[in-house]
Amino acid sequence: MSTAQAPQPEDTSGPPGTVGTSGHPGGRRPVGRPAPPRAPHTPDRPPDTPATEAAHRGTDPSPWPRRLLAGLVVGLPAWGVAALLSPEDGPLRHLGAAGICAVAAMAFQHLHLARDRTAEARVRRAESLLAETAATVRDGLRRYDDLQSGLTRHTEDMKQIVEARLIAPARVDLPPAPVRVRIDSVPDLATNFAEVLAPDLPILSTFVRLEMQRVIGQMTDLTTLTAECPGENHDWMLSLTRAAEDSICATSTSVDREFWNSEPASRYLHAQKEAIDEHGVPVRRLFLLESARELDDRLLRLCEEQEVLHIEVRVAVLPELPPHLLRGTTNDFIVYDEAVSFEIDQDLRDVNIRTRLIARQDHVQDRMKRFRELWEAGMSLRELEVRVDDEEDGTWMVDRA
Repeated sequence: MSTAQAPQPEDTSGPPGTVGTSGHPGGRRPVGRPAPPRAPHTPDRPPDTPATEAAHRGTDPSPWPRRLLAGLVVGLPAWGVAALLSPEDGPLRHLGAAGICAVAAMAFQHLHLARDRTAEARVRRAESLLAETAATVRDGLRRYDDLQSGLTRHTEDMKQIVEARLIAPARVDLPPAPVRVRIDSVPDLATNFAEVLAPDLPILSTFVRLEMQRVIGQMTDLTTLTAECPGENHDWMLSLTRAAEDSICATSTSVDREFWNSEPASRYLHAQKEAIDEHGVPVRRLFLLESARELDDRLLRLCEEQEVLHIEVRVAVLPELPPHLLRGTTNDFIVYDEAVSFEIDQDLRDVNIRTRLIARQDHVQDRMKRFRELWEAGMSLRELEVRVDDEEDGTWMVDRA
């Protein structure tokens, strides 16, 4: 007995591939012998195809011994109980009842194992889906980081271009009176910067280039402390209002009386209100009238509207001014921070034909002197109210001059 069975432990300890061939012809394993270990390459996740699923099931131990054992465990007690409770029925009925119970137990075992395998497959598929989702999220985050880094580098490059092409030349000491640059011979700076910012559409690219040429041309003009453009330039007026830090002193003649009912006037007054409320910049406006016939309720309402915005308002009737004040200019002008004069020229038809910016100190000082003289000679809002009432009643008899 000992000589016949001695080689068997050595055979079971060999490699998995030789278990079925050592001492057992045909590769059949005796009942009760433990199953060989699973190969290292056996997949842990559920297969994706029926073929691989069948191959995976082939590597698992057969479930039938377990099911037969469950049938015997249930069938034998059922046979005994049937024999005790109904001995008159005979052994065939007892055996049939036991068989039915055994088959039911095997069916239950089969359904239970199938449910467990289905749940396990679902768990594995969920884990695989979560792993793929996590990989997708990581890839998206990596791409986002790359995009953010690219945008940061692009922003730094644009900043260096602007500093190298715009800020650096502005710090160079310019000659007292450089030759004005024509629009068609703008420096390469305008062309290069426009090409950087130009969109893909041809018309927008041309528009960007022309706008850059216009802006660079105006900047070149300002090196002589004077710049001008045809017609009215409301953009200059709004930009200077937002840039003011110390004061805004403006005159308004009869020529621009209709301006206060326009949309640009609304934006202009809003910008002045922001300058007063947010930056504490005092704003004074002097209305210059060609005759006393313009003293009416319409003018009074206009002055009251601007006083509500905390703009100081006065009115001067030109024919009633002293003779020495009539010899100065009466064109519209606005002086910002007592450093830049914004002026509008009219033709013989009182049409605004030109807008100019003048920053020469002698010219600006003359404009400020003229403004102070007219301001001191003008009427305050309270005096204007009395004067308008007298004009309507016909009781104004004395010339202020």
